[in-house]
Amino acid sequence: MENSNQKVEKNKMTDVDQTYDGRIVAVSVSLKKGVKKTNIFLGSLIENHGLENDAHAGDWHRQVSLLAIESISKIREKGLEVNPGDFAENITTEGIKLWELPVGTRLKLGENALVEVTQIGKECHDRCAIYKQVGDCVMPREGIFVKVLKGGTVGPEDGIQIFNNH
Repeated sequence: MENSNQKVEKNKMTDVDQTYDGRIVAVSVSLKKGVKKTNIFLGSLIENHGLENDAHAGDWHRQVSLLAIESISKIREKGLEVNPGDFAENITTEGIKLWELPVGTRLKLGENALVEVTQIGKECHDRCAIYKQVGDCVMPREGIFVKVLKGGTVGPEDGIQIFNNH
């Protein structure tokens, strides 16, 4: 997938230029489901499991959730002060329209982690506090879910590369 907004950065390990389609803004975890997540400095993605120390990790298709900062900005424009992790997403991204990625798309996160898109959006059974305050929530439409194919450490400012398998 070609993206005119690709960024070129030096690979920290090899000093070679690498092209990125987007970047990680924040990594967030929670010990319980259904609550805002707390931002952490570095997260460990575990193969076939998800993000270490997160309630949603496990042997299923929604191991890790991603939401774009651009989506969060839509709610900010409606007057609500929201931040990365407030939508219970694990990884907040920038520069990629996540909701346009087909299921099966693979993303390289940081230096080593590889994930595969398994679901776009989700059904919102109970309207969250954000929906009740502004009449909208972007996670059900624009959030995506992935499973971890190869583990690795991820953190803010890490690059994201898109590999479309279709």
